[in-house]
Amino acid sequence: MSSAPAFTLAFTARPEDIDELGHVNNAVWVRWIQDVATAHWQAVADPAHVAAYIWVVTRHEIDYLRALGPGGTVTARTWIPDGPKGARFDRMVEFVDADGKPHVRARTTWAIIDKASGRPIRVPAEVAAPFIG
Repeated sequence: MSSAPAFTLAFTARPEDIDELGHVNNAVWVRWIQDVATAHWQAVADPAHVAAYIWVVTRHEIDYLRALGPGGTVTARTWIPDGPKGARFDRMVEFVDADGKPHVRARTTWAIIDKASGRPIRVPAEVAAPFIG
């Protein structure tokens, strides 16, 4: 694990999150990855940066390790392991249960878009600083 600051957010499986196999659907895990990443951005970023930029996912790499059933709760922990590379950086996400057992681990790649131009830009150092160790 990196020394980068981590952000956590709890999720509880609702009935609509459950698939025909009786556990959280893979698409829901993807939504939760986006939800925790967005919450991290909004909680830590300068409000001026939130107003000026938006992040888009360019890649998901997800390992589904353990099922989560109806009413099950996990805590998502996310962090940025390394500095940005141009317009992109990678984000790590891990979902663990109350016993610390991992259910899902993911590495996602995000690109920053300037809202005014609608185009990707190089991640400004001041935008990256609060997210990297």
